[in-house]
Amino acid sequence: MSAPLTVVFDLDGTLVESAPDLIDALTATLTKEGVAALPYEKARDLIGAGARALVERGLAVAHRPVTLERLDALHAFFLDHYAAHIADRTAPYPGCGAALDRLAASGAKLAVCTNKVERLAIKLLDALDMTSRFDAIVGGDTFGVAKPDAAPLLGAIERAGGDPSRAVMVGDSSTDVGAARAAGVPVIVATFGYTETPARELGGDVLIDHFDELEDAVLAALASERVAAR
Repeated sequence: MSAPLTVVFDLDGTLVESAPDLIDALTATLTKEGVAALPYEKARDLIGAGARALVERGLAVAHRPVTLERLDALHAFFLDHYAAHIADRTAPYPGCGAALDRLAASGAKLAVCTNKVERLAIKLLDALDMTSRFDAIVGGDTFGVAKPDAAPLLGAIERAGGDPSRAVMVGDSSTDVGAARAAGVPVIVATFGYTETPARELGGDVLIDHFDELEDAVLAALASERVAAR
């Protein structure tokens, strides 16, 4: 028998609109460093590579160089602030829950592969009552490397009981597309997520503008992979 279909999701900007809480934590971190808050839309585009990268990118946009030691301290401050406010203003995207239910009812395995540290990914999903929907949850620290490395994605598929030849990645950024390409897995790009590069220029196999389109997109992504393999 063939392996079950496995659909692996990025978290921030794909499953949930978490920018308000992430940006609040970034603003608090920049303020601690004496840096003014970034414009919301500019800060939103910096999300996607994990908390440390978000802090580093925020400082770079503000033209505020810091030592590695200071970056470590600011990263720790960010994590503490964010953990305390992780779901104050975060919510799943419209149609997300229903789409996940339909995929699960069809027999698909569902997993999360995020660059957020694993404990915070689980804390957020717990707060939103979403953890039980997933067969595996992998963070940026789970395997010691983060997306766009293939290891977290392949690890999420394995932990969910799937096979890369019957898997699809759903994400919103270049790190998601890069991980999918490195793993040899087709990728769906959500146009409503977080990326400085326009979603249509990221090189995904299929685009979705709403979760109502997810099931058809999964089938189209699998079909595109079969065509490419010929």
